[in-house]
Amino acid sequence: MNNAGYQIHVDNMTSSNWDDLVNRFEDAHIYQTWSYGVVRWGQRNLSHLVLKQNEKVLSVAQLRIIRPRFFKGGIAYLRWGPLCQLRGQEPQLEVVRPMALALHEEYVQKRRLFLRILPNAFEGSPGTGSFKDSFSQFRQEPQGTANARRTFLLDLTPPLDELRKRLDQKWRNQLNGAERNDLTIIEGSGAGEFQMFSDLYQAMWRRKKFDNPVDVHEFGLLCEALPPSQKIRILICLHKGVPVNGIVCAALGHTGIYLLGATNDAGLNTKGAYLLQWLIIKWLKENGYRYYDLGGINPEANPGVYHFKRGLAGADLTRIAPLESCQNPLSSLCILAADIVHAGLGSSIRNWWGLRFGSSMAAKQS
Repeated sequence: MNNAGYQIHVDNMTSSNWDDLVNRFEDAHIYQTWSYGVVRWGQRNLSHLVLKQNEKVLSVAQLRIIRPRFFKGGIAYLRWGPLCQLRGQEPQLEVVRPMALALHEEYVQKRRLFLRILPNAFEGSPGTGSFKDSFSQFRQEPQGTANARRTFLLDLTPPLDELRKRLDQKWRNQLNGAERNDLTIIEGSGAGEFQMFSDLYQAMWRRKKFDNPVDVHEFGLLCEALPPSQKIRILICLHKGVPVNGIVCAALGHTGIYLLGATNDAGLNTKGAYLLQWLIIKWLKENGYRYYDLGGINPEANPGVYHFKRGLAGADLTRIAPLESCQNPLSSLCILAADIVHAGLGSSIRNWWGLRFGSSMAAKQS
């Protein structure tokens, strides 16, 4: 395909090709990796679109495709995309509009799907207005679910001692206490480290019994599937040789993302969760990452997690609302059914439909 000097390539990727492309972008993240897509949604349900100009890659997007059998409609779902900022460059807003047009042409007009895009862009940030203008042919979801899109984003560019000074005083006191507790840290990204984390997470769930627990088995598969350049980072805190706290972080592009945290009963008094967060911040900064995304907050539904993350003194930001477009009434029925399922109206319906929208990989922290 060729449109106004741009070349659009669709679904002619291998896993290694896609890994190479994703690694070229500053705004890359785990949700656009091939491994995440395969583990989370299945390879046959993925679609990949690449925008080029003069054979130079400008933007890429991995989408989940849902087409119910014997039904002339479906959904294309793009999470935290498209990727538009190449490494070593500032955000190229002039690339967003042709990419938005390419996505609309391929998935809305050609495939007749309901296209829903969750951009990795924040309300009030520089360039947000221009970003939205580039998607002018899309409608924006109402703002009523803003809490589901909130996060704390920590700027890692100040010196490490300055980042520590900015911590909330009570949070810093807990960190100081943890550093005096004779804790041992294990770091890695392999099956052994993840098994230790999984045991901690299961113990935390048995204690707290929170709704919608994360599928840690799925995370284990992801840990094995990711290539070396995209491996998640796992830190385990041991007290007297026994694992008591754990944290999982994904770091691609210029940002690290807090995926999961866990504390067992023995770890409640060690304050190891504070130490692990600080060690992740230190590692991200030392390895050249610019931001640390704390992975979602909801002060009303989960005030404990909110206050814990707020203590790191990141900026409280809200991602712009999802962008949607559809020209097929049957596909509109698909998204309506998906949203009903996501609202929790029946696990049997959810299993039948096979949809798992949203952030099941959201961080949970004791």
